[in-house]
Amino acid sequence: MRYLNDIPHPHFRIGLYAWNNKYILKIEVGLLEQTYKISETDVLDPEQLPNLVDEAFLETVARRFAEMDADWRATAERHEFD
Repeated sequence: MRYLNDIPHPHFRIGLYAWNNKYILKIEVGLLEQTYKISETDVLDPEQLPNLVDEAFLETVARRFAEMDADWRATAERHEFD
């Protein structure tokens, strides 16, 4: 996987990568991660990829992170995992 660049954000670590004819958008917070794969054939100008990471998208990403955290906490509690 080839690192392309970071997309600055105050709450998330957002990295853009290229791998296997795809662009990989990786968003991380704490120990959680969301990854989005975009086919290179769907992108006319790779410089425009950061524009996809708009506020509306990041709001849904934040909600999904909250759901992922809740899911993990629930299963850890059910299995008495600390």
